[in-house]
Amino acid sequence: MPAINMLDQTIVFTTAYPDYAVRAFEISALDYLLKPIAPERLASALDKVRKVVARQQASPRETKRVFLRDGERCWILAVDQIRLLESEGNYTRVYFEGNRPLIYRSLNALHARLDPALFFRASRSHIVNLRKIVSVQPQQEGGLDAILAEGPRVGISRRQSRKLRELLSL
Repeated sequence: MPAINMLDQTIVFTTAYPDYAVRAFEISALDYLLKPIAPERLASALDKVRKVVARQQASPRETKRVFLRDGERCWILAVDQIRLLESEGNYTRVYFEGNRPLIYRSLNALHARLDPALFFRASRSHIVNLRKIVSVQPQQEGGLDAILAEGPRVGISRRQSRKLRELLSL
C-alpha cells in the first residue's frame, strides 16, 4: 500500500469480500460495492462519482489533498501545506506544520506527481514549495540558499538557481 495517495482520485471498489471495506476507506475510496451489486447501489455510487467529477471540473484550481503515513501516525493535508521534501535514500522526509514524517517514496517518484507551478526541484535532495520561500541568499559557489517559512534553509544548486531566477523573475 503506498504511503501517499492523492485523495481527489475517484475510486470505487467492487468485490465479493466485505473484509476489505475498512481498508478501502482508509485509502479514501469513494464507495465500496459488494458483489452481487444491486442496481440501486451501483446508481448511488455512480451519482457520487458524477458529483466528485463535476466538483473537480467546476473548480480545477482546488487544492489537492494527500494522505501521509509514518508508522502509526497519519495525516491528511492540502498539498500546498508541504514546505519541503527531502530525500533520504528511497525514502522522503516531508516537512509541514512542525511535522517531519518519513514516507517510503523516492523524491523522484514524488517530483513526477507534484505541480511544477507550486514545487521546485532545488537539488537532487530537495523539492521546495515556492510559496514557502521567504527569501534567498547567494552562496559563494554561485548557488542560492532558500530560507523557508518555519525553516529550514535549503541549498539550491548553481544550475537550479538559474532556473529559479528565470521562473520567478519579472
